[in-house]
Amino acid sequence: MKKFNEYKYIRPDIKDLEIEFTNYLEKFNSASTADSQNKIIKSINDLRRNFKTMQNLVLIRHTIDLNDSYYEKEKEFMDENSPIYSGLISKYYKEIINSKFKDELKEKWGKQLFNIAELKIKTFSEDIIEDLKKENKLVSKYTKLRGSSKIIFEGEEKNLSEMGPFLQSEDRHIRKKAQIAYNNFFLENEEKFDEIYDEMVKIRQKIAEKLGYENFTSLAYDRLKRSDYDKDMVEGYRKQIKEDIVPIASSLRKRQARRLGLNSLKYYDEPLEFLTGNALPKGDKEWMIKNAEKMYSELSDETNDFFDFMIKKELMDLETKKNKAGGGYCTFIDDYKSPFIFSNFNGTSDDVDVLTHEAGHAFQMYMSRDFELPEYGFPTLDACEIHSMSMEFITWPWMELFFKEDTEKYKFSHLSNTILFLPYGVLVDEFQHFVYENVGASKEGRKLKWRELEKKYLPELDYDDNQFLERGGFWFRQGHIFTDPFYYIDYTLAQICALEYWSNFRKNKDAAWDSYLKLCQMGGSKSFLELVNSAGLNNPFEDGTVAKIATPIKEWLANVDDKEL
Repeated sequence: MKKFNEYKYIRPDIKDLEIEFTNYLEKFNSASTADSQNKIIKSINDLRRNFKTMQNLVLIRHTIDLNDSYYEKEKEFMDENSPIYSGLISKYYKEIINSKFKDELKEKWGKQLFNIAELKIKTFSEDIIEDLKKENKLVSKYTKLRGSSKIIFEGEEKNLSEMGPFLQSEDRHIRKKAQIAYNNFFLENEEKFDEIYDEMVKIRQKIAEKLGYENFTSLAYDRLKRSDYDKDMVEGYRKQIKEDIVPIASSLRKRQARRLGLNSLKYYDEPLEFLTGNALPKGDKEWMIKNAEKMYSELSDETNDFFDFMIKKELMDLETKKNKAGGGYCTFIDDYKSPFIFSNFNGTSDDVDVLTHEAGHAFQMYMSRDFELPEYGFPTLDACEIHSMSMEFITWPWMELFFKEDTEKYKFSHLSNTILFLPYGVLVDEFQHFVYENVGASKEGRKLKWRELEKKYLPELDYDDNQFLERGGFWFRQGHIFTDPFYYIDYTLAQICALEYWSNFRKNKDAAWDSYLKLCQMGGSKSFLELVNSAGLNNPFEDGTVAKIATPIKEWLANVDDKEL
């Protein structure tokens, strides 16, 4: 059984790939039967899997060590050539859409393949290849700038991830000092972040116009393969969050201030939830992995097999290291049918959340790894996040393994933070709608809009005397705004579904698990709302859904005496 470090990377020969791919497309076009076309689809998908394998090996190894010059060059190669690969996929999709055996193909592969194909065709043209290369390079530039953080704090050099424990310090002076140091990295690089984003907005608008879109917003929705909802439905959903969640979130902030013995909560107080300290895992990485093994072995046979696979193949890089990219993600290495989890452990409860959230993504990929179509290996991003966020709640019965006497504190904190996240998540979304519908807005105008939206969705937020944040600089910290435009609302849509699972597991654990497992096994074979419906979940866009899901959560939180935790 090969381990991750034995997974072999070979730089793809783009010219050879183009020739082979084009030959298959010509054979597809001239095929005389649907069966012949189906065989060619399988051959094309083998080529695709190999390219994606190499692309993801580069991503993983580059983000593990941003100073590795070999993989830095390979990342530049992928940035340069992935638009060419996208062009080949677009040609392939045109062929299957126009196939004389389209009905037979649709019957074999399902309509979702054709939904995806139609949206991909709309979002790509040979004319935008150079622009896509520029966009890729700007994303890499942002990642490298953010990963370059060297913050001198308490006499030691820290990166952004390593600042996490200080931001949660029980000492208010240290908390404030840590926030100032953290934000100063963005303040000192304000011009660079502004410039990168300004260039991103312009190049994305340029791409949209070349493709015949009025603005990038519509293009972004199609890029994200949103085939069954639009921006008006999203706007209605944001309104539900404003009306049904913001009041609960505001009351939670007031409770937090009382717990901390403060007259008013400042921005640097928000990360600390209890005077006795936040709930922390009671051991190191190896100890947490052992407990995760026990947890997944007891949860189900499927999760036991999955986590055993991840351990034996060493498919997780979890610890914070110098020159490692920030954040966390899960991706899939196609040729090895292997999910991979990347994160930055920092000694907080976030470490346990990685072992549930990112493992939720990885579990879904593991359960869908045998789909013949790459498109069905995992769903659109909105549905992807249901698996991860739901796993955080599904694993609640095992949290005592990690938090011991602080388990109830963790659960209250986890559920509270889920509610507190939702208004922030829709804020990020509304901000991006403003940006791409007002491309000419100045850098200062964007920051003013961000601050205006903070006041709308986060009315308790108090920046005290921090002028950088007061004038709207916080969003530099939100990487998705730079790297994955319009993705962030997906977290909130999935969170509403995950909260429904929280409620369902309390009512009927076996039925809820069967629903979740079915959702994972369906992979990306259906659209977001079709998956939600097939799993027996409520449609988040329907008026009243958010209020219905929020009611039992509000009651549970109200019944906790948080001052005693």
